[in-house]
Amino acid sequence: MLKLIRMLLVAMAALFVLPVQAAEFTPEQKAEFGDLIRQYLMENPEVVRDALQELERKQQVAEDAARTDSLQSLSAEIFRSQDDLVGGNPDGKVTMVEFFDYNCGYCKRAFPDVMKMVENDKDLKLVMKEFPILGPGSVYAARAALASRKQGKYWDYHLALMAHEGRIDEAVADQIAEAQGLDLKKLKADMDSDEVNQVINRNMQLADSLKIQGTPAFIIDQTVIPGAVGYEALVATVRQVRDNGGCKLC
Repeated sequence: MLKLIRMLLVAMAALFVLPVQAAEFTPEQKAEFGDLIRQYLMENPEVVRDALQELERKQQVAEDAARTDSLQSLSAEIFRSQDDLVGGNPDGKVTMVEFFDYNCGYCKRAFPDVMKMVENDKDLKLVMKEFPILGPGSVYAARAALASRKQGKYWDYHLALMAHEGRIDEAVADQIAEAQGLDLKKLKADMDSDEVNQVINRNMQLADSLKIQGTPAFIIDQTVIPGAVGYEALVATVRQVRDNGGCKLC
C-alpha cells in the first residue's frame, strides 16, 4: 500500500504540479498513471467522500459570507422598501421578511405560524416578498396580488390565496379575486404595470443575492431561515434579536 501511495503521489505531481513535463509523457505512461489513481480511489473511496465534504464545506462558507455581505448592503431594500407589502405592526421594532409562493405547500404549512406570530406579537412587522418560482400559475397569482393594492385589497386577497387548498392557476386566482370583491377587469389591467414588473424583478434579484432558492424563506434581522421551520423556531429567533439589543439591520 505504501508503495502504491508513493507511486500515486509521483503520478499526481507529474500530471498536475509539473504540467510541462507531464506533457512529454507517452500515452502508455499517462494511462498507467490513470490506472494507479483509479486503483487508489477504488481501494480508498473515503478519499472521494472527504474531498466532496470539504468542497461542500468551502462552498457553504463562501455562500454564508456572500449572504452576510448582501444582508448588510441591501438591508434597506430587504426591510424598508417603499414597495414592501406589510402586515402586523408597520412600526414594529423587529421585522420578519418572508419570501413566498402561492403554490408552495410549505408556505401554506407555515402560513398559520406566520399569522400566529402577527397576532401574538404586537411589535412585529411582517414584510411579504412575492417570489413566484413554481410556474405560470404562481407568477399570475403574484402579479394579481400586487395589482390588488390599487383597489386596497391586497391583505384580504393575500389571505384568501394562502388559505386556498390546491393548485392556483389563472382561473382560480380570478375566482378568488372576484370573491374578495375585486374589479377583475381593472385587476388584469393593473397586473401589466411597470410597478408590478419591478417588484417581482427586484424580489428575484434580492433572492439571488441572498442565496435564497426555495420557499418559504424568512429573514429576521441578520438571520436567513429557509423552509417551514415552525412557530417556535421563528419566535425564538425574534426573541434572540431582542435579547441582543434589537435589530442591527431591520
